[in-house]
Amino acid sequence: MKDLAYNKRPKSFQEFVGQKHLFGKNAPLMRLILSHKIPHCFFFGPPGSGKTSAALLIAKEIGAPFFELNATSFKTEELRNILKNHKNALVKPIIFIDEVHRLNKAQQEILLPIMENHTALILGASTENPYFALTQAIRSRSMVFEFYALTRQDLERILESFTLSKEVRAFLIQTSGGDGRAMLNLLDCALETHLPLDVNLLSTLRKTSLSGTSELDVHYNLISALIKSIRGSDENAALYYLARLILGGENPEFIARRLVILASEDIGNANPNALNLANSTMQSVAKIGYPEARIILSQCVLYLCASPKSNCAYCAIDKAMEYVKEHPNEEIPSHIRQFHKDYLYPHDFGGYVKQTYLPKEAKDLKFVHWQPKGFEKTLKEWLDKIKKIIP
Repeated sequence: MKDLAYNKRPKSFQEFVGQKHLFGKNAPLMRLILSHKIPHCFFFGPPGSGKTSAALLIAKEIGAPFFELNATSFKTEELRNILKNHKNALVKPIIFIDEVHRLNKAQQEILLPIMENHTALILGASTENPYFALTQAIRSRSMVFEFYALTRQDLERILESFTLSKEVRAFLIQTSGGDGRAMLNLLDCALETHLPLDVNLLSTLRKTSLSGTSELDVHYNLISALIKSIRGSDENAALYYLARLILGGENPEFIARRLVILASEDIGNANPNALNLANSTMQSVAKIGYPEARIILSQCVLYLCASPKSNCAYCAIDKAMEYVKEHPNEEIPSHIRQFHKDYLYPHDFGGYVKQTYLPKEAKDLKFVHWQPKGFEKTLKEWLDKIKKIIP
């Protein structure tokens, strides 16, 4: 017998709840689906946001055979058999791969000729952005689309067909964390008890269920708390949240990627080695995994906590990009264009010579605001010295 979440899957895109930016009437992806010109796609977003349902509806819309695989148990022979059985089919099959970020490089290479020759439409789903796990060859042949957690209005729409008290409805929505499947599973369990459906019953059932980091609210709140604790240089709080993430079964590669981002965003050139260590951590935990990966993550977290903090690089690139968006294609000074005779080669002048590099309209702009912290202070002092800003 199928569970409630399965039975409530939408039968058409008109019934699909949420993700209006993807499947709304005039959304670009929806227009591609309706025209049957669908690219190879990878969907990522929180659990219960409709990724698998969307893939099933795409198959239904174009009338294609649908085959669901999982990257954690991916078998090459199974894929080859599917393709062999549909070799001469008028409509190419859809190969849907869940947990796609777990495909290794060799498995991804098997998909390349399929994607290149369009012998099947490849769709994938993940709770993590697969961009970091997919090879450049895969990314260049596909599109990545983000799904968002369901809103209160979305969840209310899912519950429309049920006769529920106001209190029960509110509890289901508030505790779902934007996960439609989790909400329906809780309701399903409560109904199967054949007990009076009230908040006390739902609360009891929810407490007895596993509460790992796969729940949207716990998952994102814990990683947010970890990052903010490191940014605030509180090493004990950072290790506490790291421990909760590890014991909750969080993917070590996901944690490591967030540490790499933090190393540039919040530490930057105040301690340039932070990025090196974070990157080494990301590579190491991908090869080693738990339980030993916990030690590597702990070392990195402690180092980042103890590092001087600067968001100079983060702020500077955002300011520069904002300016370029508002003033695109300003003319590059002629003397720094390729092979120009008036260019002054700094090495011929002891390592530095004053000349203009910015376009004329932007010559007085300052995107970078160095901070007197750690090694960044040393970098600033060196620039000031060669530019004769200080004696």
